[in-house]
Order: sequence, then C-alpha cells, then structure tokens
Amino acid sequence: MNIFAISDLHLSFSVPDKSMEFFGPSWKDYQKKIEINWKNTISKDDLVLIPGDISWAMKLKDALIDLEWLNNLSGKKIIIKGNHDYWWPSKTKLQKALPPSISFIQNDAINFDDISIASARLHDTKEFNFNEYINFVKNPRAKKALEEDIQKDLSEKLFAREIERLKLSLEKLNKNAKTKIVMTHYPPISATLKDSKVSKLLEENKIDKCVFGHLHNLKENVKMFGEKNNVKYILASADYINFTPIKIL
Repeated sequence: MNIFAISDLHLSFSVPDKSMEFFGPSWKDYQKKIEINWKNTISKDDLVLIPGDISWAMKLKDALIDLEWLNNLSGKKIIIKGNHDYWWPSKTKLQKALPPSISFIQNDAINFDDISIASARLHDTKEFNFNEYINFVKNPRAKKALEEDIQKDLSEKLFAREIERLKLSLEKLNKNAKTKIVMTHYPPISATLKDSKVSKLLEENKIDKCVFGHLHNLKENVKMFGEKNNVKYILASADYINFTPIKIL
C-alpha cells in the first residue's frame, strides 16, 4: 500500500456557482484535472489523505454528490474537516452517510497495518502567517470580516480549542506503529519551520509526517516547509501540487 496526499479539492459538482475557477487560470477545469491525475496515479490498494476543504456544499445531502464522485475514484480515502466544509455533520451522521471507500478522523485516530494517523483542523494563529507568500485574489463570496481585534481574539480561542483536539487525537495513536502521521487543515508551523505549539506536540509524540493544506495561489519559486527535528511537513494543497496526489509513503 502506498500513501498519497491531496488537500483542498473544493469540489463543486453540487454547487457549480462556487467553482474555484474564479481564482485564476491555474484552477481552470480543476475537477477534471484532479480526476485525470488521480486515475493516472492512484491504484485500488493505495491510501489517499485529504486534509480538508473537500466540498463547497452547505448541507450534507448536497456534499454527498461530491463525496460520491470521490468514492468512485481508486483507493481508500481519509478525510478531515476544513474551514470551508460547512456541510460536515455530527460524527454519527457522517459515519452513516459516507460512501464505503471514505473514512474520517475526528478526535480519534485511524490505523492501517503498521501506520497510525491522527488529526486536527487547527486554525489561524498569531504565531505565524503566510501573507508574503500568497498572490491574493478577492473572493466575492467571502463573508464580511469582523473588526480586526475581535477576529484575532476569536482566532486564538479557536486555535486553543484545536490544540486540545489535537492532543485528544494524538492520545489515540498506536505508539508502536512503524509510521505515525498527522493530518491538519491549517499549517502547523511557519514556512521557515520556526518552533510552534503544534510542532512541539508533534515532536513529543514522535510524528514522522504532517500533511496539511489551506494555502492557495502561492507565489512561484518560494521555498516553504520541509523537515525539522525528524518531522516532515508536507503542503498538499491541490493547486500547489498541480492537482496530482503526491506520494508521501
């Protein structure tokens, strides 16, 4: 079994008016690109990690259109919730609704053979930001921002909550697993790999790889992430990896 990753599919079969094609030429026909590249890369025995922002749907019944499309692609898939997965229901409802090739992690961990995988969505944090790396495109669908000081305070509270959720998930890891992986949606560390609250947790738990997404429309020829203290940090946003799942194990 090979393990691949691709994040931020932003599927819009259920809501065509929310296509990511608005965000520039690199996103043109992105769903078709994902399908073609997936079929050329993934076999039925492979595992694909998808760290959030899977569907633009607002309700589960609509998201199932996108999830069924994903189910029809080869391999097993593991998903976590991203900041735009508004359709994500309770754990019980999701367990009953997901197509057979898709599993999810939420405050727990999943084991495959000698591999153990934990997760948390995370959130924005004042520890670092990525503004200097991004070509910003105004999103006409974006909600009006809160006042800056209120939003920063809220972000830090949400980030603290996500840290606790990560701890819960890490506790469920198989400590004897040959390879330990963590999936997050938001990046867990700065682009230059300065120590962070999350990176210290990953090191304490002897995590081998952390896979994440969230970042889009990055400037060309910028070096981001890498390996630090035996943890490999892998950015897998779909547009960053040319809409092709990348092999991580």
